[in-house]
Amino acid sequence: MKKLVYILWSVLILTSCGRFNNREVDGTKDIRIVSLSKHLTEFTFALGKGHDLVGVDWSSTYPDSAKLIKPVGYHRALNPEGIISIAPDVVIHSNDIGPETVLPQIQKAGLKCKAFGNANTIDSAKMLLKELGAFFGVPEKADSLTKLMDASLTQATAAAKQLTIKDTPTVMIIHFGRASNVYFVMSGRKGVGDQLIKMAGAKVAHYDAKGARQISAEAIAEANPDIIIATDFGYDQMGSMDKFISGVPGVSLTKAGKNKRIVRFEEHDLTYYGPRTGNNIMDLMQLFYPNNNGSKK
Repeated sequence: MKKLVYILWSVLILTSCGRFNNREVDGTKDIRIVSLSKHLTEFTFALGKGHDLVGVDWSSTYPDSAKLIKPVGYHRALNPEGIISIAPDVVIHSNDIGPETVLPQIQKAGLKCKAFGNANTIDSAKMLLKELGAFFGVPEKADSLTKLMDASLTQATAAAKQLTIKDTPTVMIIHFGRASNVYFVMSGRKGVGDQLIKMAGAKVAHYDAKGARQISAEAIAEANPDIIIATDFGYDQMGSMDKFISGVPGVSLTKAGKNKRIVRFEEHDLTYYGPRTGNNIMDLMQLFYPNNNGSKK
C-alpha cells in the first residue's frame, strides 16, 4: 500500500513538473489559480477573475463565492500536498505563508508561484490593484476600482468630520487565530485595524501584555476598552455575546463586557485596505455610535 501511494505521489509530482515547461503563466487567459492570501482572493474576484480560482486559504472568506472554493488550509499553516493535488497553473501569495518549508516544497513539485504585494496601506493597496490588473490584462478595471476606493474613503473621511464626540470610546480588537487555536488581541500594533478604528472616530485601547500575542486576562482588564470588536470566527465559535463575554479571559471585567458592547466584524475587513474600505469605516462608525446617525453628542 505504501509503495502504491509513493508511486502515485511521484506521478503527480512528475506530471506537475512537466505541465509548465518553464513557461511564464499568462494571467490574461483562463487558468487554474490557488490564492493563499485573503486580500488577493478578494481583489481577484473584484477584477473579474474569480472564476479562475480553484483553491483558497481558510481566511479567504470574501466575497461569499470564495467560501465555495476548495480550501487548502490556513495560510500560515499550509499542507503542500493539498495544494499540489489541485494541480493549479499558478499559486499566488503575499510572502506571508507558512510554514517556511511549504513554498520550496510546492515549487519543487513543479508548481508556478507568483508573489504579489500586501495591502496594509492605502498606497500599497492601489499598487496591488495595478499589479494584478496588469497580470490579468484588465488595467482599466483596476483603475476603476482604485477610483472607487478613493471615492469611498473620501466619503468616510467627510462623515468622520461630521462626528460631534464628547467622550471618544476606546476600542480593542480580539481575534481567534486558527493556526494556533487561541484568542489574541489584534489591535495595538499600528496595523490596519488600528487605523480603521481611528478613521471611524474612536481610539485604540492600550494593551500591554509584554509582547505576548495570546490574551492576558489582566492586561485585558487593565486596558478596559469601551468597545470590543470580535472578529467573525472567534465570535461565532462562542455562539453568543454573553458566551463571548464570559468565555474570553478578561472580557467580563471590561466596560465593554459589562455594558455588552461587543460588536462582531469580519476579519478580512480589518486586515487590509481595498475598494470597500470606506464602506467598512462607515460601518464601524455606526457600530461605535449606533444611536446618533453618525454623531455622538
